[in-house]
Amino acid sequence: MASNVLTKRTSAPRGNSVRVKPEAEEPQKPKKKGFSLFALLDKYANVDALFEEGVPLKYMPRVLFLTGITLLYIGNTHFAVKTIRQIDKVKVEVEDLRADYSTLKSEYMEASKQSEVARNVAPLGLEESSRPPYQVIVPADEY
Repeated sequence: MASNVLTKRTSAPRGNSVRVKPEAEEPQKPKKKGFSLFALLDKYANVDALFEEGVPLKYMPRVLFLTGITLLYIGNTHFAVKTIRQIDKVKVEVEDLRADYSTLKSEYMEASKQSEVARNVAPLGLEESSRPPYQVIVPADEY
């Protein structure tokens, strides 16, 4: 027979029976080991007295207000941390771009020197003139 097939039991169904309550044991006092913040709070802040008659609804507006302020504070902190991370990322990118700019500027300044220009255009058959430039004077009636 397959193990996943349910079979009916032939025994009679269980009837209602009385439960036996376990005897109440005396609570044992826990052994004190050092300093406990919660023990101090329990000792000096009697919070149980506030909740003897149920939840005091007169404090609910204040509790809700403080909860809302706390959520706003947490959200603002997360937003600030995210913004700081973005600023750090942009700072790194700006430093990279500044380094690229300085490199390109120095390469441009080097390439624009007269000797570099003459060397780069020599394969094209161009060479520097050994004569100084002169001014072409056109008479006024000619044009």
